[in-house]
Amino acid sequence: MEIWLWVIIGSLLFLIAVLLAKIYLLQKDAREIGEAFADRLMTNTNTLIDISGNDRHMRSLANAINIQLRKLRKERNRFLQGDMELKHTVTNISHDLRTPLTAICGYLDLLEQEEKSETVERYIEVIRNRTELLEQLTEELFRYSVIMTTGENEEREPVVVNRILEESIAAFYTAFHERNIVPRIQMTDGKVVRNLEPFILSRIFSNLLSNAIKYSDGDLDITLSEAGEITFTNTAAGLNEVQVGKMFERFYTVESARKSTGLGLAIAKTLIEQINGTISARYVDNRLSICVFVPDDY
Repeated sequence: MEIWLWVIIGSLLFLIAVLLAKIYLLQKDAREIGEAFADRLMTNTNTLIDISGNDRHMRSLANAINIQLRKLRKERNRFLQGDMELKHTVTNISHDLRTPLTAICGYLDLLEQEEKSETVERYIEVIRNRTELLEQLTEELFRYSVIMTTGENEEREPVVVNRILEESIAAFYTAFHERNIVPRIQMTDGKVVRNLEPFILSRIFSNLLSNAIKYSDGDLDITLSEAGEITFTNTAAGLNEVQVGKMFERFYTVESARKSTGLGLAIAKTLIEQINGTISARYVDNRLSICVFVPDDY
């Protein structure tokens, strides 16, 4: 009786060992599938998922995932190709629009030299304003498409954020004077150095300063922290939280900025994301604050 009992116990132990080994192999295959799947999603490769185990169910799972990966890769390539074609099309269209717009402006200049009634003068002024807005929109579209197609081949160099910010503010001296804005500037004493493409920061600051002038009620506070956080704050009683929440959307404008194309902040957002930074807007007590963070590990 004892012998049979030991045989049964031994058989159960053997069966348990086999099951534990089976579970271990299944877990190993599952880990391999999970790690391979995550790797295939992060990298652009044609390599499919393969596992070391021979379990037919796990291999069937791997094959099913490979089928979906092929479909996903095909859709991704189609999307990238279409996205690139769209960017090139926008670039070409915006470039081609410049010639007729230049001609329209030229004929408007000739019309202004002719004798005309007050009504005609008013109509010409309306056409002039709309043409200038269209020129601005065309130029911003061109710049936006160029920025979106800018690859990762741009050469980086150490850039002193303090200096770029100071130069950008100085470039807007005339615009500040016209709006009676005297910026209050507070910068860290230490140099904030980042390894960036040369044009990026000046372009970001230019767009943010232009935006501040459009929406400011007559004041502007600019701060730069040692950590690389730049904040532009101004009173903007004509805005609300819904409008502020949409400010970074392409072509979005608010009623108070009639000459805005709605691309300035979208371009700034695109550029700051290209250097792994962040940009956000906050609206509290009629004060609009746009905060940009420039990381040190780009």
